[in-house]
Amino acid sequence: MSHRLAGFTTRPFTLLNETRDVFITGVGPAVVILTEVPNITPEVAKFAQRVADAGFRIYMPQLFGTPGKPFSHLSAGQTLAHVCISREFRVLAANESSPIIDWLRALAREAHSECGGPGVGVVGMCVTGNFGLAMMLDAPVIAPVLSQPSLPVGPLPSQRAGLHASAIEIEAAHDKINNHGARILAMRFEGDLLCPGERFRRLREEFGDGVETIEIADRHAKKGTGVPAHSVLTTHLIDAEGEPTRAALDRTLSFLKEQLVTI
Repeated sequence: MSHRLAGFTTRPFTLLNETRDVFITGVGPAVVILTEVPNITPEVAKFAQRVADAGFRIYMPQLFGTPGKPFSHLSAGQTLAHVCISREFRVLAANESSPIIDWLRALAREAHSECGGPGVGVVGMCVTGNFGLAMMLDAPVIAPVLSQPSLPVGPLPSQRAGLHASAIEIEAAHDKINNHGARILAMRFEGDLLCPGERFRRLREEFGDGVETIEIADRHAKKGTGVPAHSVLTTHLIDAEGEPTRAALDRTLSFLKEQLVTI
């Protein structure tokens, strides 16, 4: 069934023998935006429109849940249950990515062929937060944004520090950084148990100057959401000058411009 989302054009993309709806808006270099749990909420759609308004063409694939449905604990629980048993996601894997990455790489290649420019941006959040890193292999991704990357889950030290990417994918990221001008931007709340601090230390140790990390004190998260500080660019964003989450949003937009807009 084809889905609709206000303000976006819906296009089915058949890639690698699988068809998914992709929500598209904006004009400019391509940015693939990947939703967080539980779905493309109004806050995720608003963020995507914000990126489009900054001068980018958005490709936002339907991955799970119901597009446009407001956040609820019930829908979040249902989506998490689906993700955990889905063959497309490997939520416990520290050193390999999820199978859905292959389809997303194909989408990035298609988006780049349509939009041109030096490369493609990716913004992942929560369970998709690390996907942009893995997508640097075999796709023209040079501007991945990792927002509260929450995979892999698990208590083991290897999981807490895991990047949900294989050695080959990490090697490809190094090659993109060293030889093709790519950089990585990552952000989290300091007390976020779903995105441990060990993961960001690993990012810095692995990529050095190739990664820029932003870590925000939990007290700067939007209050009254009913969930702990987690979603930097959406649910817990305080969209006001001087707020650290607004600064993270502004940095996301300037990072994408630096990487993707040629003068």
